[in-house]
Amino acid sequence: MFDLPFPEMAVFILVVVICFAAAVVGVLQLLMQGEKLRRSLLALVSLAVTLEAVILIFRAIAIKAVPLTGLFESMIVLTIVFGLIYLFLSIAIHRVWFSSVMAWVMLLLVLMSGIVAKPASQAHAAASTPWAIAHAIAMILSGASAMLATASAVLYLFAERKLKQKNLLHVLGKVPNIEKLERINLLGLKSCFVLMTFGLASGIGLAATSASLNMTAIDWLTDSKIILITIVWLLLGTIMILLKTVKLKKKTIANVTLVTFALILFAIVGTSVFCRTGHDFAASNVEAAEQAK
Repeated sequence: MFDLPFPEMAVFILVVVICFAAAVVGVLQLLMQGEKLRRSLLALVSLAVTLEAVILIFRAIAIKAVPLTGLFESMIVLTIVFGLIYLFLSIAIHRVWFSSVMAWVMLLLVLMSGIVAKPASQAHAAASTPWAIAHAIAMILSGASAMLATASAVLYLFAERKLKQKNLLHVLGKVPNIEKLERINLLGLKSCFVLMTFGLASGIGLAATSASLNMTAIDWLTDSKIILITIVWLLLGTIMILLKTVKLKKKTIANVTLVTFALILFAIVGTSVFCRTGHDFAASNVEAAEQAK
């Protein structure tokens, strides 16, 4: 994060502070409910989303292109999409636990973005192709759907536990009803699967048509990020099939959602930090210089 240019770093630190403040307000909502706290939380999330958009504008000016190729930019876009989903759903869902969980998930995404933050670099030549743009958008929306499903799953497991303990005061008026959480969880998983299918298909099209990536079929098939995303896709596909053939327990679906979230999170960030992956469309400085010529 501290390698970023000063304007980007200043704005990003401000985003972290605002998201942390939103998470704190989310907790305060649990202790003392109030419309002012809810409006404050919505205002903080809106401000964070706006400032993240400013970071993308800085990036677009720096590389003179749409900033959708670097991992940091992708994480920022993912956080923006998730924030917008929360703001949209908050119109219909006013429960304080929902707001708190969504705020903390957004804070987690911002902190994960800081881990992979790097200065803007010129995009790879393949990144401007329709295949790459479709792949990036589909995978970002897929990730946002997974985050929504995860937040719903966490709330579902929490509410189910409290109801089993007959501790109704912790859920009544604070958590969306169980049926609504189930629907949001399933909607998030189904959207994630459809968008990830499109993302994988467009990724295959990109690999088949972009010789400039200098990756063989073996390189693609053994890439850690691609392996993990494929595992997630197969897991989601299995769940979709089982939903049509057998009656899965809602708790099982919620737990699978958490596993899916962990795998996606590691695929996005963990593989770049701990593993070697060629799934990077940011050109090196040498390649950028050659492109400039």
